[in-house]
Amino acid sequence: MTRTRKMQLPTRRTTLKWLHWTIVPLFIWFLLVQPDDVTPFGPRAFQAHSILALIFVSLSLAWFADLLRRGLASRPGPKLRGWMRHMHRWLHLVLIWGLFLVALTGFLLGLTSATLLKAGGFLPIAPPMGWHAANQLVGQFHIIEFYALGGVVAVHAGFHIWRHVRLRDNALRIMAPRKLHRFL
Repeated sequence: MTRTRKMQLPTRRTTLKWLHWTIVPLFIWFLLVQPDDVTPFGPRAFQAHSILALIFVSLSLAWFADLLRRGLASRPGPKLRGWMRHMHRWLHLVLIWGLFLVALTGFLLGLTSATLLKAGGFLPIAPPMGWHAANQLVGQFHIIEFYALGGVVAVHAGFHIWRHVRLRDNALRIMAPRKLHRFL
């Protein structure tokens, strides 16, 4: 008699770790590389950039949906006191809401565009309305918003590194994959 092993889904924390560490390099990519930077390399490079954007937005929306459904998964830890406990919560909320707002303004870019924009080269973003002035405004806001979110990401990373080193509360181990724990 053979036993069938019941397959278990990963826990929420494991899923969020994968989500977090998949979004990080994509976020860095979009901080450093603009669509204008890849267009000289041809349509395939632009398509690859667009597919990465679609993956990034999809993951961001999944994280936001998880936040709306279950709330924050992170806890501040017992060594954080006073304003640092509040900062921990707000940093995470601003990051997840910020990712959602970046996705939303990307949709608005497609909506206000004069031409049909397709995420990944195949998924229509929104019906183009041809609102040139609104498109310019949304485009500027989208850029400013993304780089401001980059500042929040830097503060977030610095905060967790500070916690790990100064408070010695293993803040980096909490979100790092288990295989990297020996280095932290």
